Amino acid sequence: MEPSKKNRVTLLQVAEHAGVSRSTASLIVRNSPAISNATREKVLASMKELGYVYDRIAANLRSQHSTTIGIIITDIANTFFSDLLIGINEELEMGGYTGLLGTTFDLVSKQEQLISTMLEHRVGGIILVPVSGSGQDTVERLQKLDIPVVLAVRELPENDFDYVGFDYILGAEMAVTHLIDKGHKRIAFIGGRAESLTWTERMEGYHAIHSKYGLIVDDLLVLPGPITKNAGAEAVQELIKRSGDNLPTAIFCFSDLVAFGVILGLRQVGLTPGEDIEVVGFDNVPESEIVHPPLTTVSSFARLTGAEAARLLQKRLTNSGLKAERILIEPELIVRDF
Repeated sequence: MEPSKKNRVTLLQVAEHAGVSRSTASLIVRNSPAISNATREKVLASMKELGYVYDRIAANLRSQHSTTIGIIITDIANTFFSDLLIGINEELEMGGYTGLLGTTFDLVSKQEQLISTMLEHRVGGIILVPVSGSGQDTVERLQKLDIPVVLAVRELPENDFDYVGFDYILGAEMAVTHLIDKGHKRIAFIGGRAESLTWTERMEGYHAIHSKYGLIVDDLLVLPGPITKNAGAEAVQELIKRSGDNLPTAIFCFSDLVAFGVILGLRQVGLTPGEDIEVVGFDNVPESEIVHPPLTTVSSFARLTGAEAARLLQKRLTNSGLKAERILIEPELIVRDF
């Protein structure tokens, strides 16, 4: 018997339509490997024909175990985070989990709102890329949650959460060493929120290599700012204003996205990137290889970072008593045309 269009299609109706038991249909919606491909395809075809929609929240309530994971990132427009999401989702799907995505646009208020939204949707855990302005208030909020939280990309101060990130100090050291080895002595550092630990660590590496080579950092050449193309282009204007006739010969950028803006900004003022001023990025997003000329950058392995964060969260979901882990991924300098 065909179900009424006015009523929600049930899993029992799907099972009857496909000629299988309800328990078999249930295993299929839970992505169990115990079901043959032929049976799976038959049930999926019935779901499509009847318009069945899996009520995941109701299923979670019945099992007392949520298979939905909250994922909170800062900026979906940045392809670094697109790659991070691919890594997270691929790993979650293999474990039978579904991601619920939220974007903060690097605003603390939006982050607070999204954490509440995730809890309302009864997520089993959260993978969080904290916004730049996150502080002790955020730590205390997360510590009160009764679900596991894994931090990715950025750390929070004095916390005991699992963390998967990158050795930003070493990455910055690699980039600046590369520039100094090519003969540069006046190297600007553009982009990144100064209140962020990821900026602080890059800055630490930037200073360390200057000190190692006996060079003095000119504070006028350090311009923190938003992690956007526009901010990178605008920073070039400010850099020229500050430097006058004593321009830097190279620029180390907080991220590739900022570097793309810096390249544009240099061209806007009649300077040739790679010839008049060398530019190095950070992240190794896909566009860094096809920009003209191709960009030398530090690979921060976004997809691997996402996969490790998802693996760590699933481990925490099955064993909450484990000691918190801190995973740092080693950087790699990708040398291209400049």
